[in-house]
Amino acid sequence: MKLELYYYEQCPFCHRVLQTINKLNLEDSIEYKNTLENPEYRAAHLQKTGRSTVPCLYIDGKPMFESADINQWLEENQNAI
Repeated sequence: MKLELYYYEQCPFCHRVLQTINKLNLEDSIEYKNTLENPEYRAAHLQKTGRSTVPCLYIDGKPMFESADINQWLEENQNAI
């Protein structure tokens, strides 16, 4: 399973997701893509979804928005990650 998190540091909703990732010890299982530090990540995310909204977790290429939904998915699937 390939997981990519599009985020940026100043986003409070991104911090919620990052806290869940840390709590579940999943840091090494996710590729982090900071959309403010790397404009190419932002452009690719915008092209794929038509939105630049973060956080967005791509699960095998499929985007999932909303920090609460992402956190719930991570918690429910942590053993499969």
